Amino acid sequence: NPLDAKVVGKLARDNHATVLMATPTFLRTYIRGTEPDALSTLEVVFGAAEKLTLDVTDAFETKFGVRPHEAYGATELSPLVAANVPPTRHVPGKAVDAREGTVGKPILGCTAKITDREGAHELPLGEEGLLWIKGPNVMQGYLDREDLTRQVVCDGWYRTGDIAKLDADGFITITGRQSRFSKIGGEMVPHMIIEDSINKILGATDGDPLVVVTSVPHSKKGERLIVLSLQRSIDVKKICRELTHMGLPNLWIPSVESFAEIEELPVLGSGKIDLRKINEIAKEKFCDNSRTQE
Repeated sequence: NPLDAKVVGKLARDNHATVLMATPTFLRTYIRGTEPDALSTLEVVFGAAEKLTLDVTDAFETKFGVRPHEAYGATELSPLVAANVPPTRHVPGKAVDAREGTVGKPILGCTAKITDREGAHELPLGEEGLLWIKGPNVMQGYLDREDLTRQVVCDGWYRTGDIAKLDADGFITITGRQSRFSKIGGEMVPHMIIEDSINKILGATDGDPLVVVTSVPHSKKGERLIVLSLQRSIDVKKICRELTHMGLPNLWIPSVESFAEIEELPVLGSGKIDLRKINEIAKEKFCDNSRTQE
């Protein structure tokens, strides 16, 4: 069980583990529940599958003496695509191959490109758009589902569904998921920016959110933003005012009727928030009554 911090620590110590690959959620668990000497043999640590935040890298390095680096991949890509190379693995004389805040450069044989969100036109370096990957690691397809395969694989390029940008040195920065945008009134509205802003207002720490933003169908605008909160009795009107003061466009600010409380955030086996379940909860709370049309 990767969430059992004591067992993970014991296995690492007993087997003199040198490499650890985990989600940032698991890394937070080890920071809280694993003894420092249990991971003393580690030389390389990678965080992937969700954003590796600075508070996690700093806390892990402080406790265990090795700094985690961010990597990126997908099951359909076998699964590794890119990684930041730790200083202990850097080849002297070679170009810089690690940059915090990015997921690193594509691995040997892989190529990345950024297109508009429809996938029709490739964008210049530095512009944010849809990330595509090409290489020998791209899957042949989904078993017995050619229809799904055609949706994500085109001329050898895999459509990741991630929103990202490429810099001049080849580093990839992931900025969001295509599924974490809502099209409201013809404009793409990013859930993560709204979510991060509300969590900041509520004083949540990185990796321990108090709210999650999703959306439900809306008859007039296309979609409606929904905020599910762990915190009880929050001042919703104050939050909406604060979002305005922070400079968020009116279209990005949920209505005061679009907040709801939940007991806990559902998570996947990887430790990531289960966004599909979050959306189901939102639909249960808001789609069976007239509030959906507000």
